[in-house]
This record gives sequence, structure tokens and C-alpha cells, in this order.
Amino acid sequence: MTPFGEKLRAIRSQRKLALKDMAAGLQVSPAYLSAMEHGRRGKPSRRFVHRVCQYLGIIWDDAEDLQRLADLSHPRVVVDTAGLSPRATLLANLLAQRIETMDETALDRLLTLVDPSEAPPAPDDGAETKT
Repeated sequence: MTPFGEKLRAIRSQRKLALKDMAAGLQVSPAYLSAMEHGRRGKPSRRFVHRVCQYLGIIWDDAEDLQRLADLSHPRVVVDTAGLSPRATLLANLLAQRIETMDETALDRLLTLVDPSEAPPAPDDGAETKT
């Protein structure tokens, strides 16, 4: 599943929309929408994301966030390290070889290093804060 597919499926679930109904509203086949949700299709086009936003009534920041997720959702990533340092090439190759075996904690740590805004939320320890 891709970040876009995960978000799209969550929105559809929250709104209690059947896959076939949403597919009909977007004028795509249920198979296409399912493949998009599960990351078996390439990165969604801007036009498709725009149609999703129109269909679901998503505007402003939420629409921009959905487009950002779509831009980061190609299931087959190519990393071009030509012209970069040998260590950059090493990192790209090691990541490609090992990402399949990494657990969510390791992925969270790497995401936080690359983009601190992607850090997972802090766990709620159940303690109340006094104000």
C-alpha cells in the first residue's frame, strides 16, 4: 500500500463509501480504484487526485496534503545517484536491498532523519498534564 492509497482508503472508510460506489463516482473501475489503494498502480496523476478531491469535497490544506501523498506514492522508486558520492550510492543500494525486512520502528527512525515532519506521534503515556 502507498501513502496515497492508505489515506484514500481511510477517507473512504470514514465516510462509509463502498469501493464500487466511489469508483462509479470517480468514473473508474472498482479494480482500478482497488489497485490504486493497494499500490498496484503507478503514482496517481494530478488529474486523478483532483477528481478525488472534487468527489469527496476535499479542499485547501487537505487537498494539498492528498496531492503531497500522491507525489510520494510511486510504488517503484528509482534513485539516481550518478554524480553523487560513493556513500550516497552505497546508502541507496543498501536501502533497496534491506527495506523489505525493516520493521516499522526502523522505518520511523529513517523517516525522521530524512524529514522530521514525518516523525511518528509521541506515544500517549496516559498521564494528564496540569495547566
